[in-house]
Amino acid sequence: MGRSFENRKASMAKTQGAKTKLYSKYGKEIYVVAKNGSPDPDANLALRRLIDKAKKDQVPAHVIEKAIDKAKGGAGEDFQPARYEGFGPGNCMVIVDCLTDNSNRTFADVRNCFTKTDSKMGAPGSVVHMFEHQAVFAFKGEDDEAILETLLMADCDVADIESEDGMLTVLAPHTEFYKIKTALSEEAGIEEFELEEITFNPQTYVELSEDVMANFDKFINMLNDCDDVQEIYHNADIPA
Repeated sequence: MGRSFENRKASMAKTQGAKTKLYSKYGKEIYVVAKNGSPDPDANLALRRLIDKAKKDQVPAHVIEKAIDKAKGGAGEDFQPARYEGFGPGNCMVIVDCLTDNSNRTFADVRNCFTKTDSKMGAPGSVVHMFEHQAVFAFKGEDDEAILETLLMADCDVADIESEDGMLTVLAPHTEFYKIKTALSEEAGIEEFELEEITFNPQTYVELSEDVMANFDKFINMLNDCDDVQEIYHNADIPA
């Protein structure tokens, strides 16, 4: 794929806002995952992954515990996932994932972000087919062949392994997340991951000119200000 680790972090651009927005985002998602599955992380792999990710983003323990306790109570809001797709500034492709208890409000809020930045919302499926839904792990290392052998021995399905600037990046189908993390941790001895996520990776990139960047930044910031927006993915290649 020829993308460096630093470029990948920028291009995924699940850009997060201030701490209050970050805590709210994780609290809502943890609540939904715990309520729809089990509030016990040992019995709910999706919840365990989410808690690990929240801790890595320095979300306080009390925020996590409050969301789980709320799910155990059985009452509370009924959030549903909503996905919006379209074309942002510079004709980059955009996926916006939300959790909402009022789909009409959320649609209006997201549409406003597109409209106010001369962007265009698309129909469901209009751009998502141009992204790969993948598990991504990045960690320090150089021996990609040894890592590949370890993963294959553990019967993991691997899409690609990149080696660049002392960093290895493993790409795999999103369904392989737990199997690959276990193999990397227990068999390959990887103790620290710079990146461990399930994300949407673009198949192609659109380079944005400096003239477009101000509008693109406005677009992303407006989306981040929407309470229901959880994740933003795009294929913009942002100038250094």
